[in-house]
Amino acid sequence: MSARPESLARESGFSRLRRAFAQPAALTLCFLGFGAGLPFLLVGVTLGYWFREAGLSLGSIGLVSYISLLYVLKFFWAPLLDRYRAPLFGRLGRRRGWLVLSQLGVVLGLVGMAMVGPTGQLPLFLTFLALTTFAGATQDSVVDAYRIDVAAQEDQAALVTTYSFGYRFGLIAGGAGALYAAQWLDWQRTYLIEASLMLLPLLAIVLSREPAAAVATEQPIDQPLVDQLARGGMPRGLAGVLVAYLAPIIAFFRSNGSALALTLLLFVGLYKLPDQMIGVMAGPFYLDSGFTKAQIATVSKLYGVWLGLAGATLGGVAATLWPIRRGLLVAAFGVALSNFAFLLMWLFPQQLWAFVAAISADNFCQGFAGTVLVAFMSGLADRRFSATQYALLSSLANLPGKLIGGVSGFFVESFGYAAFFAFSALSIIPTLWIFARLRHWMERDRVDG
Repeated sequence: MSARPESLARESGFSRLRRAFAQPAALTLCFLGFGAGLPFLLVGVTLGYWFREAGLSLGSIGLVSYISLLYVLKFFWAPLLDRYRAPLFGRLGRRRGWLVLSQLGVVLGLVGMAMVGPTGQLPLFLTFLALTTFAGATQDSVVDAYRIDVAAQEDQAALVTTYSFGYRFGLIAGGAGALYAAQWLDWQRTYLIEASLMLLPLLAIVLSREPAAAVATEQPIDQPLVDQLARGGMPRGLAGVLVAYLAPIIAFFRSNGSALALTLLLFVGLYKLPDQMIGVMAGPFYLDSGFTKAQIATVSKLYGVWLGLAGATLGGVAATLWPIRRGLLVAAFGVALSNFAFLLMWLFPQQLWAFVAAISADNFCQGFAGTVLVAFMSGLADRRFSATQYALLSSLANLPGKLIGGVSGFFVESFGYAAFFAFSALSIIPTLWIFARLRHWMERDRVDG
């Protein structure tokens, strides 16, 4: 991570914010965020409603949901997005070409799902579903790479903020918007309407510019390693693909050193642990606290969305004005302390004010921490391999919490909700210990992004 330029250090806080948020890339990222959020629910939760109304069994719906794992596994093909230009649209550039191709893939997939329907030829419908999911996951990887490449590190928080706004509106369109449309029309026409909304991010990326960083690092490859593998008998084409997968990992450890690289990976992996640990238990806890599904939807899914956006916005401002180490520390304490807010619901069951207080603290701190962490991870990514390295970092940031969250129900059954929320808050302690070890490195290298 590079030092903050002296001209930026002399820049006033207001000027810095105006420059970061007023750049054209900020608006582009808002539209790209909308395009990334739109298909996510259409191939997941929203699709489950359509399946159920079409008469599919719960077992079948559960099995089909495994297709959405493509979003988690996107790092497997991310190296190809760094290494090669997109077919047909490569002349637009390495980032814009893949974005246009993946967005068209989402459009084609949604249109195919609408035309076939789950009650028609189910195998063909699932093929279009897989295409939509694969294209959506690919779009996610390229959007992250585009964001990292198109602006300096100190502007990443602003771009993450505008991206988050677009992404939340995309989720609303693919979630509540789709349900309203299906109520008034039908599912086929609903998915056609959702496909047409993808024209907004498609137009935005066509009118945007290719990041200079992506042009400067076109087709990054460790050529000596390719030559070495080829001399060992491996076909040169296969060697190139293999190195495309290995080069981002090798580059990360080369640039940071083995000890620091492992410490950074451990820090990223544990940072969101308190938040993600309680994710799967939140819904059952709300019901066990005596709230109706309507109350949960209003407070958690509507009110909570706006608190999350407010937190993300403040996180973007803080990460733009503060050294990143300060934002990381404040966000870590905020996420941990917000978990204690759930104890209010445990102490005062069926009290709406306690529910609102817990959701306010949780969603606001999640939004703040999410923006700060993304800005930090963006600074760690080498621009030669931004799609691959960021995909790996983002997957790592979600993995430990998901794994522990899978057994959280057994913890609650054994010790109760109060002990569980206290434990989840205290799980930030290993992260703070690692942060203390990284603090001197951050100060030495002036990691101010």
